[in-house]
Amino acid sequence: MRFNIILRYIGLTLLLNALFMLLSAGISLINNTDTAFYPLLLSFILTTVLGAFPLIFVERGEQITSKEGYVIVVGAWLVSCFAGMLPYLLWGGEFSLANAWFESVSGYTTTGSTILNDVEAVPRGLLFWRSSTHWLGGVGVVMFALVVLPSLGRTKLTLSSVELSPLAKDNFRYRTQKTYQILLMVYVGMTIVCTVLLKLAGMNWFDSVNHAFATIATGGFSTKNLSIAYYNNVWIEIILIVFMAASSIHFGVIFATLAGKKNNIFRSEISRYFLITLGIGTLFIALSLWREGTYPTFMSSLRYGLFQLVTVASTTGFATADTTLWTPLAIIILLLFSLQCACAGSTGGGIKCDRVLLSMKVIRARLLQQQHPNAIIRIKLNNVIQDNDFVNFAMLFIVLYLLLLGVGTILLTACGVDLMTSFSALVASMGNVGPGFGQVGSMDNYSGLSGFVKFVCTMYMLLGRLEIFGLIQLFLIKWWR
Repeated sequence: MRFNIILRYIGLTLLLNALFMLLSAGISLINNTDTAFYPLLLSFILTTVLGAFPLIFVERGEQITSKEGYVIVVGAWLVSCFAGMLPYLLWGGEFSLANAWFESVSGYTTTGSTILNDVEAVPRGLLFWRSSTHWLGGVGVVMFALVVLPSLGRTKLTLSSVELSPLAKDNFRYRTQKTYQILLMVYVGMTIVCTVLLKLAGMNWFDSVNHAFATIATGGFSTKNLSIAYYNNVWIEIILIVFMAASSIHFGVIFATLAGKKNNIFRSEISRYFLITLGIGTLFIALSLWREGTYPTFMSSLRYGLFQLVTVASTTGFATADTTLWTPLAIIILLLFSLQCACAGSTGGGIKCDRVLLSMKVIRARLLQQQHPNAIIRIKLNNVIQDNDFVNFAMLFIVLYLLLLGVGTILLTACGVDLMTSFSALVASMGNVGPGFGQVGSMDNYSGLSGFVKFVCTMYMLLGRLEIFGLIQLFLIKWWR
């Protein structure tokens, strides 16, 4: 394995991070050179030097092996998270070493959990950097794996398999280079449109950009302590609901819908399943909240129930209500959607709707096989027959996902964290959702957890963002031989 070549391409991602640090420093400069200017400027210089060094002294390799591809992608995520800590550490405030690492990983993995007790006390330059880590993390599959390294032959397939869910590839019906352009076009286009609409709905330009970054990346970092509840604006909530839901759907399907293609949202089995389950879940939550008197009217219950369910299912993590005070039924539904989350090919995390729907089809096929032992039953997803190995891998992923949650819950409860907080924090971390329940509810944060518990949560964030196997590969000794 050629570590010099690996460092060269990881350096490219550091330069990309450095560019956004410079933009953030510019925001600080515009805002009367706030206290984040020099930390951001120094971070920019350090990150640029670290990123440029291997590019200058290491020659470009003609081809990269599969193992090198895995190390490049995973290494780029880890190094970006370490570089992302620098502005926080240099600024100080609530950012201890553990807190800076937590905030950085939460940003890049688009989890949106925070340790900040007073977000509004943070200068604008640092808030913009915080939101930028969301946008970089959400577009990681686009900007790095599918744009920076598209011409490396077979390696692009390996990079895609690490960062992009294998389920997502079936929904792209374009040439590889066209796929890269579509992802970038949809991502940037939705960010711009969301920004403009939020401004028209009542946000200032700074808040509009930050919340658009968090929405399209399905991240959840807000510039306000009360998150979206601060605005108490129905139009802002409607805009965010639409864009959070859209960002949860396969970007190729969104492009096909806008382009008038046949494989659009309405014809996609997975998209229909996602939207229908959202509707059913919202109805049950609204009825539960209305019946128990949590909100005075059914419409107000519907308003808050819909927003919170979409923000959880999309793994965005904004808040308009304290869901820890909701009914047990509403909490269970939110937890179930925190496990399932969005569709493959989107910026959302979790098990993915594709795998959940596929598992239902596997159960149905098994029941039919029991009734008709000699029948040959094919499992289809979006009218495409799924290979047995692919189906088995998806089922293995679900089992391993749930197993890791069980092990992590035991570990956190052993550290003295209550059961609800332990389980929901890990579900929210691994699904890149953000808010959980108990001590880490939608109107709370993760600051009260110990440094070790925060570290465990960040490892689960990375496991979820890299689809488990991408990160685990690095710790298998035989794999390196």
